[in-house]
Amino acid sequence: MLRVRFAPSPTGFLHVGSARTFIFNWLYARHNGGTLVLRLDDTDVERNTDASVNSIFEGLRWLDLGWDEEYKQSERLALHRQIADAIFQKGLAYRDFTPAHIGDSEKSGANQTWLFNPGMRELSRAESDRRVAAGESFALRFRVPRGTGEQVRFNDAVYGEQIKSADDIEDFALLRSDGMPTYHLASCADDIDLRISHIIRGQDHLSNTYKHVLIFEGAGAKLPQFAHLPLLVAPDGSKLSKRRHGPVVSVTTYRDAGFLPEAFINFLCLLGWSPKDDREKMTRQELIDAFSLEGINRANAVINFKEPAANAAAKEDPDGLRNLRVPYMGYPEQEGLFDLKALWLNAEHIRGLSVDDLSARLLPIVHAEGFQITPGKMRAITPLIRERIKLLRDVLTVADFFFKDPLLLDNQADLIPQKGDAGMALKVLTRAREVLAQTEFKHGPLDQALRAAAQEMGVKAGQMFQPIRVAVCGRKNAPPLFETLEVLGREATLARIEQAIPHIKESIGIEEAVWGPRDEDKIIYVVYRSRKLGVEDREADIYEKAFGSREEAKKYISTKKSDGCTRWISERQA
Repeated sequence: MLRVRFAPSPTGFLHVGSARTFIFNWLYARHNGGTLVLRLDDTDVERNTDASVNSIFEGLRWLDLGWDEEYKQSERLALHRQIADAIFQKGLAYRDFTPAHIGDSEKSGANQTWLFNPGMRELSRAESDRRVAAGESFALRFRVPRGTGEQVRFNDAVYGEQIKSADDIEDFALLRSDGMPTYHLASCADDIDLRISHIIRGQDHLSNTYKHVLIFEGAGAKLPQFAHLPLLVAPDGSKLSKRRHGPVVSVTTYRDAGFLPEAFINFLCLLGWSPKDDREKMTRQELIDAFSLEGINRANAVINFKEPAANAAAKEDPDGLRNLRVPYMGYPEQEGLFDLKALWLNAEHIRGLSVDDLSARLLPIVHAEGFQITPGKMRAITPLIRERIKLLRDVLTVADFFFKDPLLLDNQADLIPQKGDAGMALKVLTRAREVLAQTEFKHGPLDQALRAAAQEMGVKAGQMFQPIRVAVCGRKNAPPLFETLEVLGREATLARIEQAIPHIKESIGIEEAVWGPRDEDKIIYVVYRSRKLGVEDREADIYEKAFGSREEAKKYISTKKSDGCTRWISERQA
């Protein structure tokens, strides 16, 4: 029976590359009716942390794929030593009592490449036993064949046949001097015992595989099928790392930003694998049906986030704590954090959700921000924003006006309709208040009543709708007006129009100060106020009507020290 495994080490968060390895193993098992084993490779006691263990399981649970069997490597140490001893008893390993060579990566000699210690390799069994009896510590090393021309070879399902001369492989450690198994031994011993038939892992393990082949053969076990996956790299081709690239390499970053797990899985699958039919958006079942090792590419896959933005944020927040919490919406400067294809796929998957499903996913996000809306209200809002959001957390900015009370206007000048003025806006809102107080709050009646009011007032429909939209939504860019009014309801709609009217009256008061008696101090205040309100596009009209030209106004303002203007501003601000 086909059996695959995912074997993360709990020395950090769940990396996006590790998540892709898990997903590929899961897909291969499900496609072939096999078993997926989750094995925590936790024998590196000095680097393991509970926080890392929690992060790994947190990320895997979010992916919501599951696994069939679960093991901890640290609970299998007796098995590891048993297999090491079996290899030793066959004469395929020896004890190395040299203190300088107790690790896996000791280097000395020509080209800084250490291969073996002749004195230890050639030590007789009797002398070796005597030194053990005397209490000397040792590392157990594999006796790699030398001087025979032997080659170590295996076939990789992605990279093809791999061959290396045994003379170029060092006598690697199986057990350290403290008796703990090395990664090489523990990994292979567990794969043998758990009957793993296919080992699917990152390409960075390809060079380790020659040693693993020797261990499998030394233990008398059948060699599994190896398949090494291309690496995930940054836009500049460098290997992804938290220190350099920040939170973009962590799975929980995508979860906290508002990615759907199914969209994130879809995105990772397209990094280094292709269904060979140009499909991009794929459901979980479609991925299971299409997945094969033959579809995996050899070239490294690039995650196209905007690295400069990430680096700038890393300088201000070196631990990445801000963006690990709410990276996309919480910190707008990080909108470039994610690959655009990931955002596109997420938006596509969001649009594919039913209203009930999407509403259920959005509601906890809204509640977490302190907005206590009902499930029914959230379900009513969801169809209005489904086409407008790329991430689940976008609900907090796209639909915020449904939750906030009182509502603040993004830009008061937006209340003034295109090719209109403050007077027109005041008339529109005043009439809208009257009409909406008597109209049924359903799409059809609202549409009919407001269009009729516009015709009656002699204004275009757009000039009628803009002040209303800005008054009730706080901005011009918002969902369709009549559906929005229906969800907000009569009471909230009328209250917001009432709140907006004083802002329009203030604008009219400013204009009257200019177009009335010539008071240059008041004119300067108008310019000041218009800038504060963000209506610089109207400054040209103000200058032209008050001074004749912008140049004359600048000359006046720069040469005349106006105490009256200062008093006027103070009075109006008070």
